[in-house]
Amino acid sequence: MKKILYFTLKLLSIAVIKKYQPKIIGITGSVGKTSSKEAIFSVIKKNWRVRRSIKNYNNEIGVPLTILNQDTGGKSIVAWIKIVIAGLKLLVFKNKKYPQILILEMGADKPGDIKYLTSIAPPDIAVLTAIGRSHLQNFGQLEKTIKEKANILKPLSNEGFAILNNDDHNVSALFEQTQGQVLTYGKSEDSDIQIDNIKIIKQKHIYGTSFDLNFEGGTWPVFLPQVLGKQHALAIASACTVGLALGMDPESIIKNLAHYQAARGRTNVLLGIKNSLVIDDSYNSSPMSSKMVIDTLAEMKTEGSKIIVFGDMLELGASTEEQHQKIGKYIADTDVDYLFVVGERARDVRRGAIKAGMSEDKIYHFPSTTQAGLFLQDRIKEGDVILVKGSRGMKMEQVVYEIMARPWEADDFLVGPVR
Repeated sequence: MKKILYFTLKLLSIAVIKKYQPKIIGITGSVGKTSSKEAIFSVIKKNWRVRRSIKNYNNEIGVPLTILNQDTGGKSIVAWIKIVIAGLKLLVFKNKKYPQILILEMGADKPGDIKYLTSIAPPDIAVLTAIGRSHLQNFGQLEKTIKEKANILKPLSNEGFAILNNDDHNVSALFEQTQGQVLTYGKSEDSDIQIDNIKIIKQKHIYGTSFDLNFEGGTWPVFLPQVLGKQHALAIASACTVGLALGMDPESIIKNLAHYQAARGRTNVLLGIKNSLVIDDSYNSSPMSSKMVIDTLAEMKTEGSKIIVFGDMLELGASTEEQHQKIGKYIADTDVDYLFVVGERARDVRRGAIKAGMSEDKIYHFPSTTQAGLFLQDRIKEGDVILVKGSRGMKMEQVVYEIMARPWEADDFLVGPVR
């Protein structure tokens, strides 16, 4: 039944794209896909009719649903039949409001995923954010992950664009694997859009990320309130590069950046109890994304303690123990004051931190997110900054819920439902 559904959605999506011929912007990478998607949407939505992937719609079901402008049918056969009918209506009748541009996040959990998704929606513009150690349980080796992600570049014609992260050597090594025109972004000075002076600062009592964008002969300062980290600067830079590929002028690109809103659970800054701050990075976790957000916390100047609440990283396969211990060492080498680990795999984060010299008295382990959150409530003091990080399956948003100052706003800010 599932195979029939996949096949039906694929055929409908291919037919819809053929009929309406929207420009396709495909985005893949181990980290940064969603932030890049949101940034691109903010840059181009004023100039074209644009639809982007919603939620985590980046697989063999999610991408067709975005193309057909439908939500999931869940376990309801009737709901899926209605989705198919909606797709048929798009083919039979002309929808004058159908998007001119589709921004499609393309995930790869296993070999063949990107090839499958690009067979449905071949990109005109392909964005590669970064490639690291994620989903190794299915890929086995980093080299296989790189090979899979690179498949997004293959459908590009010589009129298409490959938008590549110039700071990631796994991505920069793929420059020659496309017929498309290559545009780059990153801190490297030879990038088409270069990021400089990335800082975590306070403006009017609000933490955010400031940086400069250098391109087309000019320099533009940017401040992103209530989102933290280099990853957001990279997302903005990728979006500006897409804007250039679409022929936008720099002034319009920069003006439209004011509409950028980070997706939930991506280093969002929330007010915590007792006048603390919570960095909610609970959407997902991998070794690469974990190191980036740990660096962000290390850079912050705080009045109180720096606390990390770290949940299991999933789908790392045979390298699970090693990667968790490495993160523990990475944490111990920063100026973090306390470490809370949640889950069975995260015990190795604790072991790695202790081996690297962090005092056992500053490390706590909890089997559940609720227990960790409730314990934290008594430990937090004014001025503390608490970073919450973990894979999606760990539901670390429960920790955020327990320590956020306005829990009644959870539905508006957190990545998933809480108790």
